[in-house]
Amino acid sequence: RDERNQSIIVSGESGAGKTVSAKYAMRYFATVSGSASEANVEEKVLASNPIMESIGNAKTTRNDNSSRFGKYIEIGFDKRYRIIGANMRTYLLEKSRVVFQAEEERNYHIFYQLCASAALPEFKTLRLGNANYFHYTKQGGSPVIDGVDDAKEMVNTRQACTLLGISDSYQMGIFRILAGILHLGNVEFASRDSDSCTIPPKHEPLTIFCDLMGVDYEEMAHWLCHRKLATATETYIKPISKLHAINARDALAKHIYANLFNWIVDHVNKALHATVKQHSFIGVLDIYGFETFEINSFEQFCINYANEKLQQQFNMHVFKLEQEEYMKEQIPWTLIDFYDNQPCINLIEAKMGILDLLDEECKMPKGSDDTWAQKLYNTHLNKCALFEKPRLSNKAFIIKHFADKVEYQCEGFLEKNKDTVYEEQIKVLKSSKFKLLPELFQDEEKVLSPTSATPSGRVPLARTAVKPAKARPGQASKEHKKTVGHQFRNSLHLLMETLNATTPHYVRCIKPNDFKFPFTFDEKRAVQQLRACGVLETIRISAAGFPSRWTYQEFFSRYRVLMKQRDVLSDRKQTCKNVLEKLILDKDKYQFGKTKIFFRAGQVAYLEKIRADKLRAACIRIQKTIRGWLMRKKYVRMRKAAITIQRYVRGYQARCYAKFLRRTRAAITIQKFQRMYVVRKRYQCMRAATIALQALLRGYMARNKYQMV
Repeated sequence: RDERNQSIIVSGESGAGKTVSAKYAMRYFATVSGSASEANVEEKVLASNPIMESIGNAKTTRNDNSSRFGKYIEIGFDKRYRIIGANMRTYLLEKSRVVFQAEEERNYHIFYQLCASAALPEFKTLRLGNANYFHYTKQGGSPVIDGVDDAKEMVNTRQACTLLGISDSYQMGIFRILAGILHLGNVEFASRDSDSCTIPPKHEPLTIFCDLMGVDYEEMAHWLCHRKLATATETYIKPISKLHAINARDALAKHIYANLFNWIVDHVNKALHATVKQHSFIGVLDIYGFETFEINSFEQFCINYANEKLQQQFNMHVFKLEQEEYMKEQIPWTLIDFYDNQPCINLIEAKMGILDLLDEECKMPKGSDDTWAQKLYNTHLNKCALFEKPRLSNKAFIIKHFADKVEYQCEGFLEKNKDTVYEEQIKVLKSSKFKLLPELFQDEEKVLSPTSATPSGRVPLARTAVKPAKARPGQASKEHKKTVGHQFRNSLHLLMETLNATTPHYVRCIKPNDFKFPFTFDEKRAVQQLRACGVLETIRISAAGFPSRWTYQEFFSRYRVLMKQRDVLSDRKQTCKNVLEKLILDKDKYQFGKTKIFFRAGQVAYLEKIRADKLRAACIRIQKTIRGWLMRKKYVRMRKAAITIQRYVRGYQARCYAKFLRRTRAAITIQKFQRMYVVRKRYQCMRAATIALQALLRGYMARNKYQMV
């Protein structure tokens, strides 16, 4: 109606139901719009859900199907509002989950689906087993989700892949890489001394990993235990300690998984790409909810930062802009106080903020989590009311978010922000005979050159899956050197620009309890969430405010149908006032601003109903007239056709009658002559006989008379 692109922003705490709500919204669009082609695009859009859930969702203590990445899907429509395609953008995949899970949590669903399907004939070559056998899937101690059959979910995932055009060979390639990651996690290292380590000869997990990945065993074993250091004059190889080797192994596993994730997202986008020009789109944002655990690290920090930005966007749209517009339009209004989280966002992303200090520490040759923590204390402690230091720790900090206070442990922040992986390990993988594996690293060919390596001999790989764009020459390397935090901040700014360019609609998911119990409602927790996300203030504004507004020209254009010709004046504002006074008797239901008309809740719906009724009556009248004209035209055509048929039938009948008369006349003539001939012949016979008798009789009488004389 408004001719604007729309966005549906689904938000709430972890486990509140955002992913399911987003799926319901997408299912609704797919159902009511239909497809513009025979390719069943709407089915493909829905098929992206099981794929993305299997590779991007996991069980946490708060949620059995928690999204560990952000997702914004633009569903494209043509001018007739039928689905023609879609495009997906993803944000900050939680890569650390691939190698570590807290107690009672799981790795990504796809790993458990693979293990549950290990007995299938096509999976025999993957040499999989029970999830408790692999280090990367057993750490949480909870490999099974109640009520979920991982083997059945694998069938759904494979069907969705097929529907999206991922062939069986590519699917097996994906499963092969995933199985390789699991076997890589079981690779063990033996210490030689404090600064070097080795892998046992013919180590079975590494042998299986190399077989699946199609790489040389000796090369991979060597570079898992060594690294190359480059100086200004020479390059030399240095052994690494067991701890560093384990970290390098985990970094490699995370990197492979992240690249595979991006590759799958790209292929899903290719399958959903619109073949015709897009007229408009509706975006559905399903992003991770606010999180607070016993131990909160870099991932929770980024997740909560994203939620702060979304809350700010909500505040801007609902509170700030709303109330500012009332003031601008000189509408009588009493300002409503609301929580403004801009100071918290400044603490995170402003100059000398937490992210700024983190990036600065990452550039330091001897930067560490401890020195970064001290910088945070020196910069923000006692200067920012939202920043606190725990009493019993020098390696943690507390931020007062809009939803709750969260304590973050500094350990691992720098490493996760750098997101480093050894260059030589990537080179080994790129030399693989298995064709899918080098495809995953195609984007890094320029980036992973010796000249782009960091002084430590490692290459920062801080990829955040954002909408792909054409890069200028030399831009890839520059982008690649950015930290995870920097890229995540940029991708969030792009997301905010997209949301602000559309008409936003908000779905607030409220979590009934913190224990995943069904039919259990914790009133205090619900009110806390409603207050934290601004719903209570929104209700107050909706009750007191004017949620709908039209410019005078827009109102005139929309509701011209309700006006009579004599109501239309040259002054649009006066015209609108005159019409509204007739349509809505209660003057408190609307207000006239300088350039717009403001309506209380429900009034636009009332006007739309009147408009729809008027249009319906007009449609009925038009239909009546057209149907009468069509029926008359049909009657005239049928009458003309009937007369023509009658003319031909009557002509035919007349010709038949004339023929009958001619034949009758001919028959009578024939009968007449026949009868005449018969009668004349009989008469002639009788005459001849009579004459003969007369002759005989007269002769006889004459002779008798003669004799008597």
